[in-house]
Amino acid sequence: MIEIKLNNEELKKEVKNKYSKVATGDSCCCTTQNVSSSLGYSKEDLDNVPKDANLGLGCGNPISASNMQPGETVLDLGSGAGFDCFLASKKVGRKGKVIGVDMTHEMLEKSRENAKKGRYRNVDFRLGEIENLPVANDTVDVVISNCVINLSPRKQRVYDEIHRVLKVGGRICISDVILMRDLTQEMLDNSDLYCN
Repeated sequence: MIEIKLNNEELKKEVKNKYSKVATGDSCCCTTQNVSSSLGYSKEDLDNVPKDANLGLGCGNPISASNMQPGETVLDLGSGAGFDCFLASKKVGRKGKVIGVDMTHEMLEKSRENAKKGRYRNVDFRLGEIENLPVANDTVDVVISNCVINLSPRKQRVYDEIHRVLKVGGRICISDVILMRDLTQEMLDNSDLYCN
């Protein structure tokens, strides 16, 4: 039987360290414009958010399929530097609200800085883990996530939290990676692969 040698807390620490470094520029994932364009973001999307908001960390475009409406409340799980939050902000308008949750202080600092630069008044960035969302029950119309849930070792807990915060009739739009076959023990033991 193949099993992961790192426990949940160790995995969480690895993920946190990796994305803290990305936020501070100590690590780079990819060429952001090219990656984002290939995932379905338009040139207009890329041009209309603060430059530092797009870190190229996503694996899809949850905004495109979310059907956000003016006045809705949107929650972004693992909001990073704020890229999807800022795009959602424009869709829900001044009467709407966007909440971004990230577990690293560094990403939170970066996203709040970007919100100031772009004068986004309907976006609120909160420190928290997606397994324990700092969001009240039944308050969210749309939950989005872009390549973040796969990083959680407690996925069922994430989905329980999504269910808790969604209003009746609320929607989920997730872009993520899934496992199609078993990984080798060597892959499972490599924490760098877990975070990439």
